[in-house]
Amino acid sequence: MARLIILYDRVRWEEKQIAEEAKALGAAVTMIDVRSLPLEITSNIIKEKFDGIVLQRCISHTRGIYYTAILEEHSVNVINSFFTTMITSNKLFTTLKLIKNNVPTPRTGVAFSYDAALRIASDIGYPVVIKPILGSWGRLVNKARDQDELSSLLEARELLPDPLYQVYYLQEYIKRPSRDIRSIVVGDEIVAVTYRYQPENDWRTNVARGGTVEKAYLSKDEREIILRAAMAVGGGILGIDAMESNKGILVHEINGTVEFRGAASVWGNIIPRSIAEYAIKIAKK
Repeated sequence: MARLIILYDRVRWEEKQIAEEAKALGAAVTMIDVRSLPLEITSNIIKEKFDGIVLQRCISHTRGIYYTAILEEHSVNVINSFFTTMITSNKLFTTLKLIKNNVPTPRTGVAFSYDAALRIASDIGYPVVIKPILGSWGRLVNKARDQDELSSLLEARELLPDPLYQVYYLQEYIKRPSRDIRSIVVGDEIVAVTYRYQPENDWRTNVARGGTVEKAYLSKDEREIILRAAMAVGGGILGIDAMESNKGILVHEINGTVEFRGAASVWGNIIPRSIAEYAIKIAKK
């Protein structure tokens, strides 16, 4: 019997659905709260404790990436891998991988000071989008219509104590429909695609911010771009976000711990079922 271990720091609807589907497929499922289980990393029994396939689903980037690093060094098979988790948790690293693998992405610049940020924004052109390199749910993602607005945003960021907020990641604002495209990739398959529509009073499309969803379908060329983006960050279970533009779709973010409750509202249980099947298949190898 395949054993699936789901790591979490808060059980969400998604983790419950994956566990139920895995059990229905005959797997033995163990849920582990990483906050409650310390690891003696010099011990050689970690591999025995995690005998099976591990699905890392922590909300906390810090907990997820460090726990994955420890388990992989003890030869435990973790989905997503440390490499994929590290790349996808950082927007700058993700963009670099997209560029290297010829995946279409918005024009992007990075600066390490207030003045340099203004210069790169001027080169890209206004309006410009400024994002933290870490984070999700659209938090601290802002659109600056001109230099005055960007200056205010930069001044606020300079007051934040974490130096990562002074890594200024700036991206061209794409004139798109009032939606983006979220593709959920499991292994080498795109299992669900949705349009995510922005709420009435917000230009961001995150479901966590009130965005709504609708089934979507990709062309052959668009599917190729999405799968190439998945492979660029090491593959696994991913949520890949793209925007429609006059140059075709542009991939702008990849989520390595994808939430899918919104997509499941129109696609049913195909997403957690596909994730469970994928994990069990790897566990049996």
